[in-house]
Amino acid sequence: MASKPRYPLPDLNTLPPDIQERILQVQEKAGFIPNVFLAFARRPAEWRAFFAYHDALMEREDSSLTKAEREMIVTVTSAHNECLYCVVAHGALVRIYEKAPLLADQLAVNYRKADISPRQRAMLDFAMKVCTRSQEINDADFDALHPHGFDDEDIWDIAAITAFFGLSNRMASFAGMQPNEAFYLMGRVPRVKN
Repeated sequence: MASKPRYPLPDLNTLPPDIQERILQVQEKAGFIPNVFLAFARRPAEWRAFFAYHDALMEREDSSLTKAEREMIVTVTSAHNECLYCVVAHGALVRIYEKAPLLADQLAVNYRKADISPRQRAMLDFAMKVCTRSQEINDADFDALHPHGFDDEDIWDIAAITAFFGLSNRMASFAGMQPNEAFYLMGRVPRVKN
């Protein structure tokens, strides 16, 4: 049985105009409002900071990481952190970006056996080390990524995404944030156009 959210989601109409506008843009694109947008909106200043950093990491254009690879990092590290919301929501994005309906489940259960490239495996090995043992990162970890085409800025991206979603995982879990039901089917069944 899913847990209940510990904090009620605010009414969209009570939120500051800039937050309302962004949430409505997301709703138009996705067809629904992801719960994380409303859950964090209970504190507008934190919402703005959270989504500004989210966008800086996940929408960065001058990186060799694809959108799918960024979502893979989130899915794998969120699975380790046992964050239901992030595994389900970001797993849906992996399925969509990769056009691979089974991949997110493989990543969440055991990325080492997932149908991914050696580059992606090296990226996820590094992300998991940042997730679980960041104090042990050393030059050899960077050296292992360079032959796969990752430069030092890409490596920063992998670490920053891992760390940022570590915060997100913990906030979603403690607050009892639940994934929207729509996430479970995204990338598995064709989207119905209205």
